[in-house]
Amino acid sequence: MAKERLQIILAHERSGRSAATPDYLPDLQRDLVAVISKYVKIDQKDIKVNLERQDDLEVLEVKIELPEKA
Repeated sequence: MAKERLQIILAHERSGRSAATPDYLPDLQRDLVAVISKYVKIDQKDIKVNLERQDDLEVLEVKIELPEKA
């Protein structure tokens, strides 16, 4: 389900919205925290979401800091 949401969001953004600052990244970050929190206790600050554009290529980078096992 999360993969489908990402595909929809990216397709929507590519269809003509401003490429300078995608406004969906904060919402995407909150959604990721909500989903991952079902399995592991994490905080909003533990996830970094970044979108880079180079020519016709877009790279969505998601860094998640997971807690160490006890």
